[in-house]
Amino acid sequence: MRFTSEQRLDDGVLEREFTLGEIPGILWTPGSAPAPLILLGHPPLGLRKMYPRLAARARQAAADGFATATIELPGSGDRPRWPAVEQARADLRRAMEAGERVSDEIVDALVLPLVEKAVPEWQMALDALLSLPEIGGPVGYSGGVISVGIRLAVVEPRISAAVLFAGSFVPRVMFEEARKVTIPLHVLLQWDDEGNDRQAALDLFDAFGSGEKSLHANLGGHTGVPQFAADTAAQFLTRHLR
Repeated sequence: MRFTSEQRLDDGVLEREFTLGEIPGILWTPGSAPAPLILLGHPPLGLRKMYPRLAARARQAAADGFATATIELPGSGDRPRWPAVEQARADLRRAMEAGERVSDEIVDALVLPLVEKAVPEWQMALDALLSLPEIGGPVGYSGGVISVGIRLAVVEPRISAAVLFAGSFVPRVMFEEARKVTIPLHVLLQWDDEGNDRQAALDLFDAFGSGEKSLHANLGGHTGVPQFAADTAAQFLTRHLR
């Protein structure tokens, strides 16, 4: 891990950009150390575009005493494009614009390559982050592509709890993986999310094997998560990571 820049935000949070090989990322740390860590997931829109929302989440977490970190997803930002995934994304747009059902083939082509590449990268980032003296664990995961969160929850024993957002297409194979998830889960669902199959989201929640899992559903579209829902998710992570 190589830090490439740093700045102290007006609330005292230290923000540092880093690279991990070819992977860019950002680490936010509070004044207290060592701090538990929350990995901030995000959709594959690029860190530059997602920065305002990520920084706001990081600052809220820092106020609760948490360090947070995120990395650029494969195929996003300045990272190399994936022609096959770009084609799947175009097929998805065409199907949705035509009002057609999005086929399992499109969903698999769009999501599974991302899961296969992103999860080992998150684990590599976690190795580097936990070696820093200002990071003390335990570790939580919050947001992002839900299939990535599912795979991480299954294969990464250092993650103690997760907040997942039911707002993206999920390959059928991930429902079987969801049954292997055992960590505490808090799942956010926007009831009127135009791009999300509500019944599939409910079926996925039912499939999770966790002994402690909660579903927080709110009226509104994809970007309309109310602040009180975000606050409840933050309280969930505080309860399990403190």
